[in-house]
Amino acid sequence: MPIDREGNEQAAFFNYLRLRQPEVFELAYHVPNGGSRKGGAREGARLKAQGVKAGVPDICIAVARGGYMGLYIEFKATPPNDAAVSKTQKEWLGRLEVQGYKAVLCKGAQALINEVEAYLALPPTKRGLVDE
Repeated sequence: MPIDREGNEQAAFFNYLRLRQPEVFELAYHVPNGGSRKGGAREGARLKAQGVKAGVPDICIAVARGGYMGLYIEFKATPPNDAAVSKTQKEWLGRLEVQGYKAVLCKGAQALINEVEAYLALPPTKRGLVDE
């Protein structure tokens, strides 16, 4: 049975976040769009109808910093165990950047931790009031 290195590293990151940044942990989540699912084509069609989309980044940190609305991360395991980044994943990162999010690729748990810590060190994004 293959080892899920990416999943294990991502779980370690969320445990790190839970222990070191509990207030950020509460606003961080994994988008379960990847992986294989039981149920075949029927299950795939059902999930697609519910909004599952290929290429959506793995992790979202819903905390606004440095002028960004939040941080999206496409995560891959530490090289040499990293998977290729698909064209669709790259396109999603670009679309999110256009919408005001910071969107990055991180390879390995340490790179992920470093990216998130640098992002959280940015000043909070000021938000405007709607319908002033």
